[in-house]
Amino acid sequence: MTAPAILVTNDDGIHSEGLRALAEALAHVGEVTVVAPDRERSAAGHALTLHRPLRASEVAPGWHRVDGTPTDCVTLAVMGMLKRRPHLVVAGINLGANLGDDVTYSGTVSAAMEGILLGIPAFAISQGGGAPFEFTVAADFARRLAGLLLEQGLPPDTLLNVNVPAGPPESIRGVALTRQGRRAYRESIVEKLDPRGKTYYWIGGSEPEWECLGDSDYDAVTAGKISVTPLRLDLTHYEVLTTLRGWEERLRDP
Repeated sequence: MTAPAILVTNDDGIHSEGLRALAEALAHVGEVTVVAPDRERSAAGHALTLHRPLRASEVAPGWHRVDGTPTDCVTLAVMGMLKRRPHLVVAGINLGANLGDDVTYSGTVSAAMEGILLGIPAFAISQGGGAPFEFTVAADFARRLAGLLLEQGLPPDTLLNVNVPAGPPESIRGVALTRQGRRAYRESIVEKLDPRGKTYYWIGGSEPEWECLGDSDYDAVTAGKISVTPLRLDLTHYEVLTTLRGWEERLRDP
């Protein structure tokens, strides 16, 4: 029986230790092919490169680098590079958490989203904390989750966003199925002059403040639990849509 094909990518680049840990773990579940950006593409969101050609090269057997975004990597792999259509797309292990509203910026989550758009089950996995990162827990969880998804599948237009707390295996206090959290960044903008006297800006960011929802991804990770959040591609706010239908007549009239 042929092993399932698994496409692995990330937004931290082809040389990321998290990417290698993920690929090695998933090799126990299926046939892994890595197609990842040639450099860090964090916070690339769901950007797709349309204004120039993409270049890809094989750096090792089954490992390919692309001079594009994480979304480019998934699209290029599925639509052009791979001989077999993947049964699963996995993005990560990201260096740092992707919690709450940050999923809208995350290249890691967007890579998994592209897999879903192409009709392939997918999940993104991120490791909380900071350098030096320890990927033992995240890699093992990715292996187990991949096996379960290959067996059970996911509903259409649904991906899973996984966040793993920092710390050794013995510090993890279980797994929680969660909803997307909410945070408020007080973005800081640094304004300076370059050597030619022209103004430039650097977008920074202070520590976020989180809403205490009780059942969010942030709440789970803070409590030492692995967070698994199902995300859907349909962004329609159906309750508001019902309300807005009462505006239709007024919107039609000049």
